[in-house]
Amino acid sequence: QVQLVESGGGSVQAGGSLRLSCAASAYIYSNNYMAWFRQRPGKEREGIASIYTAGGDTFYAESMKGRFTISQDYAKMTVYLQMNNLEPEDTAMYYCALGTDGLALRLSRYRHWGQGTQVTVST
Repeated sequence: QVQLVESGGGSVQAGGSLRLSCAASAYIYSNNYMAWFRQRPGKEREGIASIYTAGGDTFYAESMKGRFTISQDYAKMTVYLQMNNLEPEDTAMYYCALGTDGLALRLSRYRHWGQGTQVTVST
């Protein structure tokens, strides 16, 4: 059973930065994509960025380009999300996921999820 554990969340003032981490216990065959999603209060879960773990290719949701950067340490089975210039609107539960997406941030293609880590941005 694969486990994904997010960490690095917390409270930060607007304009600050956070680096989220997601450690996987193992990769599942054909599940070569890892991604970050978030869910803001009262809103649907939305994709942020994804990475093809076998090659390092990345994909970003259009609205997420610029401030967020996804990266990985394949040997450590860990993916990161660097978040800069955070805004109150970024307050959300952030989730790491593993799936067969194909770098399209298709929610239905991610079947393995972490427990989430809360990010709260204050003014």
